[in-house]
This record gives sequence, structure tokens and C-alpha cells, in this order.
Amino acid sequence: MSIVVRPILAFLLKGNRFTDPIDGKSFRMFLPYGYGNQRNNVLSPSTLSLERHRLLWLYLQNETDFFTTTEKKKVLHFAPEQEFYKRFKKQTNIDYTTTDLLSPLADVKADICNLPFEDNTYDIIFCNHVLEHIPDDTKAMQELYRVLKPNGMGIFQIPQDLSRATTFSDDAIIDQKERAKIFGQYDHVRVYGRDYFDKLRSIGFKVIEEDYTSKIAPELVEKYCLANGEIIPVCFK
Repeated sequence: MSIVVRPILAFLLKGNRFTDPIDGKSFRMFLPYGYGNQRNNVLSPSTLSLERHRLLWLYLQNETDFFTTTEKKKVLHFAPEQEFYKRFKKQTNIDYTTTDLLSPLADVKADICNLPFEDNTYDIIFCNHVLEHIPDDTKAMQELYRVLKPNGMGIFQIPQDLSRATTFSDDAIIDQKERAKIFGQYDHVRVYGRDYFDKLRSIGFKVIEEDYTSKIAPELVEKYCLANGEIIPVCFK
């Protein structure tokens, strides 16, 4: 969406039914979004955040000292989301580094399976909706563990299918439309099931399966357009 169209659209959709907690702006409706089957009222007209972004923002704001700590934290952010990038960049209480293989927003161009960072470097790591793209996600998780400081926190959100007990992948499916239908996007290599959290534990992480929408009043879950029951994987070393 162009930088010209976005403010015009946000103005036209102004109202008080839904609120984006990232910037506090309210609208009569959010925009639809999705690959194939689109979800209604999920894309914020102002920040372009989706459900998972708003949920993470609320968690960081209400349950952590990420925005308020006076002790400067070293933060590593993979594939930085637009709605977070400018805001995190302005925070004086964090030493903020972005990384990705291709993103123009990346300070460091790097392969998540072979990171150019020293062991035990970062206090906080955000790596959200990345691992489903990585063929060797075990190696990627090991690298995340390696560069996180002891007692550091990582948040590693992924597309979730909690109706599945086990993660599904099939490299024999090569048709892009078929892959998009099965995996959610053509460039996803797996659909994570409930065993995702235990895989993180097998790497060494202590994992809290944070069902944060259950801690938010139902009317606010609706107002912020969150995905009810989405689990935030909060990982500690």
C-alpha cells in the first residue's frame, strides 16, 4: 500500500468500532487480508498490523518492561515488520539490530542458520513468522539459542494450526498453488502443529505457551481484532 493511499484510507475508515493498540487509532472497520481465503477486519488501516502484531504489542506493553526499562537491552529483530521497525528504532532504551537475508530494513544481511554474531550476545530476540520458511529449522533454532544471552527472552511466533498434534511438511508438493493451499503460502515449507513448542524445548529453551487473549477482556479481543486463542511462544535461555 503506497504512502499516499494509506492515510487517505485511514481517514475514510475512521470510526470507533475497532482500535489499533500500536498507534491508538480507531476505525469503523479494518481491512481484509489473507492468501486465498481472506479474513475480514484483520489489517489495520493505519499501521498495517495484523492480529499477531497487535497481540505481541499488547504482550510487550502489558507484561514486560520492553518499553520502560532503563537498563539498555540488546535486541535482535529478524525480518523486521514495518509497524514495529520505526517505533523500535526510536527507543533509546534498546540497542536495536535488524537482520534478514534480503530485507532492505536489515542492518545485517545474514542467514539465520549461520549467524555472524557471537555467542550470548542478545537480551531479546524477535523472530516472528520466519521459521516456517526455513528448511532446516532445527539449525535456525540452535542459532537463535546460541546468540541469546543466558536468561534472555526470545519470541518466535509462527503460523499456528493447533488442531494438529504434529508438524506437517512434504517437499514432494512443488506446485505453488497447491503449496499455498496446504501450507498457507507457497513459500512456507511446513505447517507447525502443537509439537512446535516441544521442539523449541528440545533445543534448550524454557518455553511459556502464552495464551494471551485469555488474559484480555473479550470485548478488547474484539476491539483490537485479535485472533482468539493464538499462542505466543515466549522462550528463555
